[in-house]
Amino acid sequence: MAKKKNKKLTPTQQQYQRLAADIEPKRPVAANCLKAFFSGGIICLLGECIRQAFVHFGGFSDKDAAGPMAAVLVIASVLLTSFGVYDKIAQWAGAGTAVPITGFANSMASSAIEHRPEGFVLGVAAGMFQLAGSVIVFGTVAAFIIGIIYAIFVPGYAGGH
Repeated sequence: MAKKKNKKLTPTQQQYQRLAADIEPKRPVAANCLKAFFSGGIICLLGECIRQAFVHFGGFSDKDAAGPMAAVLVIASVLLTSFGVYDKIAQWAGAGTAVPITGFANSMASSAIEHRPEGFVLGVAAGMFQLAGSVIVFGTVAAFIIGIIYAIFVPGYAGGH
């Protein structure tokens, strides 16, 4: 392995870094954390309200209502992204909109919209899955590892039932 050289900064570079640090706007970290916390919580609360609507008005069981609820959140996120609304919300809310399933849907829709001029297959589909590929691979590998751990440590699970 090659070692990184510790490059010493010249006095001019040090002055520049001090000047840049002095004029850089201070980030309101606490306010940003609160915005992210509450906006992510509101999205999750909205998801739970949708799930409960499926249970109470749609005749779904608690367990079966989760899938349609996720689909509604994804569709809402894609629609809000296509109209340019989700990005405005995300600029204000920060990471709170990136973490729930709506953030993933927003990322995929944004990528598809951005690559649309390149065509349907090489533009929309390829652009969408360049972004989603790493998430899908991570999810698959994590599920596999958790499944193995579960099969080893949970008595009676090895048969799958």
